[in-house]
Amino acid sequence: MLDLTIRGGTVVDGTGAVPRRADVGVRHGRVVVVGEVEEPARATIEADGLLVTPGFVDLHTHYDAQLFWDPTASPSPLHGVTTVLGGNCGFSLAPAGPEHAGYLARMMARVEGMPLEVLSRLDWDWTSFGDWLGRLEGGVGVNAGFLVGHSTLRRAVMGESAVGTEASPDQVGAMMALLHRCLEEGALGLSTSQAQTHHDGEGEPVPSRSAGRGELEALCAAVGRHPGTTLEGIVPGCINGFSPEEVELLGTLSLRADRPLNWNVLGVSSFNPEGTARQLAASDAAAARGATVVALTLPHTMVLRLSFESGAILDGLPGWGPIFGLPREERLRALADPEVRRRLDEGARSPEAGILGALARWEHLIFEETFTPETAGAEGRTVGAVAAERGVDPFDAMLDVVGADGLRTGLKPPIPEFEEDWAARARVWEDPRAVVGGSDAGAHLDVMCGAVYSTAMLGEGGRKRGLLSWESAVHQLTDVPARLYGLVDRGRVAEGYWADLVLLDPDRVGPGPVRTRADLPGGSSRLSAEAEGVEHVLVNGVELVRGGRFTGERPGTVLRSGRDTRTVTAAGARSR
Repeated sequence: MLDLTIRGGTVVDGTGAVPRRADVGVRHGRVVVVGEVEEPARATIEADGLLVTPGFVDLHTHYDAQLFWDPTASPSPLHGVTTVLGGNCGFSLAPAGPEHAGYLARMMARVEGMPLEVLSRLDWDWTSFGDWLGRLEGGVGVNAGFLVGHSTLRRAVMGESAVGTEASPDQVGAMMALLHRCLEEGALGLSTSQAQTHHDGEGEPVPSRSAGRGELEALCAAVGRHPGTTLEGIVPGCINGFSPEEVELLGTLSLRADRPLNWNVLGVSSFNPEGTARQLAASDAAAARGATVVALTLPHTMVLRLSFESGAILDGLPGWGPIFGLPREERLRALADPEVRRRLDEGARSPEAGILGALARWEHLIFEETFTPETAGAEGRTVGAVAAERGVDPFDAMLDVVGADGLRTGLKPPIPEFEEDWAARARVWEDPRAVVGGSDAGAHLDVMCGAVYSTAMLGEGGRKRGLLSWESAVHQLTDVPARLYGLVDRGRVAEGYWADLVLLDPDRVGPGPVRTRADLPGGSSRLSAEAEGVEHVLVNGVELVRGGRFTGERPGTVLRSGRDTRTVTAAGARSR
């Protein structure tokens, strides 16, 4: 007898094949029939009118900590994600032990926008990478695998000298030994970052930024000695445009490991097609040497949320930093002071503000979310419109609403959506030099909600604009990332594969509105969003989501290299 039959749906199997009407039979967590199911089943889901797809694979998340208090990795599964990969950007919770907890918590809070209070509630007493994975085993709702973060590895070996100091040969050897142990215990590979925007809790460059070329090459070579492993790497040019030296470095690291290396994030704009082409050319240069370098790209425009509660981004304006160091009540009093307001406005408009000075066009900002009856009338309107209605200066109108909301107001810069941008992004989605993902879910919790990436691609790019077929969209969200990381028996609806499945309504699928939820430990807030048209999500044959709500099940697998992943060589990664 089958455990489950999904009857009468349209199967989009992940391979890019034309959709077909078929039943799907599931037994012991795996798909055993795709076609006409005649065997009886303990449960049946009627899927007439729905697409049946593989679960989506998100290669770039930061759910490492969240899974301890939220095993569902919400809201990602609401958007069809069944497999998440963490430990990205050079940041992981293990293998560093409790003696490094304070530093790592402050670093993660600074660079990834996670509330420090929440991170401090972890016990941090794991003794190894394997010990840390073991604490998640049997208690997660999604499939979850993790890279070893270079900054964490460096801190574990070098202590305080990890920041600002090149490693000695002995220290590099110790890092390699510890990395070998992590990979033997199930880590999926190594992530590293040289990004100039990555700073620790003290404002210093994160540890991995101090790594020399020899250290990077040695660690990548160590990765290549373990089956089922991969690389993630970030260099300054990922954002600013690659230099020839960076293109050479990325290719060399792939060759040292004989593994594909993915970098993030590739922004795509119709106003700068030459920039996109230059970034993707790094993959061509790598391929000419026998290496594989792949760009992670978001399928949608990332809309940032500004808040005077967290101060993220705003604290970069000249003279604004000290305001966000004040306790809440003191900050509210300061923001109500006309002299403080004058100084802040002048600082934001000064030449020193640089690119952030664009925010000082306060009248264009939008009150995306308000929180009191007094401010409800401002929600969804521009600061300029509210200011004109009240007969006050836009900066004063904005801070008056922020004060009435107790700092919680969500402000959104106006980011126009150009059809040409969607078309440009769609061309990149299907480019073999790129992979869709990189939602950053689990990070920057009060600034953005990247978990909507999959439903945005399906709803905005597919359903509304018709920029790609269902079979192509699903292929990019499932089989492509699964094959890049060598996930065993995942990413397709096929006999013998794990039953990670999504049932969605093709006439409704899309992202819901982003809203604030105060559901983190200690009452901290985060941004979250539900999805439209995602009716059922199964992980290993068990329903995790039904009708847009979590079922309470915990069917996920903690993925371990060599067991749940197979080796993908640099050469082998270049086929789709």
